[in-house]
Amino acid sequence: MAGLNVGRRGARRADIVAGVSLTGVLLGLALSACTAPPIDEPTSRPTSSASASPTPTPEPDPVLLPAGDAEANLPYFDFVNRRLLETVPTPNGQQLVENLVAAGFAKADMEVTPDATVGTEAAETIQFSVRANGTCLIGQTGAAGYNALAAPLLGTGKCLVGKTRSIDF
Repeated sequence: MAGLNVGRRGARRADIVAGVSLTGVLLGLALSACTAPPIDEPTSRPTSSASASPTPTPEPDPVLLPAGDAEANLPYFDFVNRRLLETVPTPNGQQLVENLVAAGFAKADMEVTPDATVGTEAAETIQFSVRANGTCLIGQTGAAGYNALAAPLLGTGKCLVGKTRSIDF
């Protein structure tokens, strides 16, 4: 039986070796599971998205410049006339003058053409003006639309050529 004993010892030894090997493999697997996964480094940095453009501040309304000439006051003259025309598309001469007076222009510096023909028909266009420090603001409104410009004062001391009506209202 001595031979048998040796055989058992060999088998036992093989079992031990196999058990130790299996334990080593299991221990290796267990330890590898305890390590954190590698962190993926981004290959490029995120770019900032287009920055929000600031909200543009609205342009302030033009203002009357009492010491300014016609060129300096043209934006304001145009502004107040267009504002009137938005609410009154076909104003008469009196409405045009009163609008300009309300905006700060002096009635004594104004001229306006008649808003009716000899036959009392409505005039196709009305021209109106304001003297501004030796220059003229001239506006025209009618079926063809509205226009305004700055011009030099005429040799007569007036802004408009031709017949104008008295501004007695």
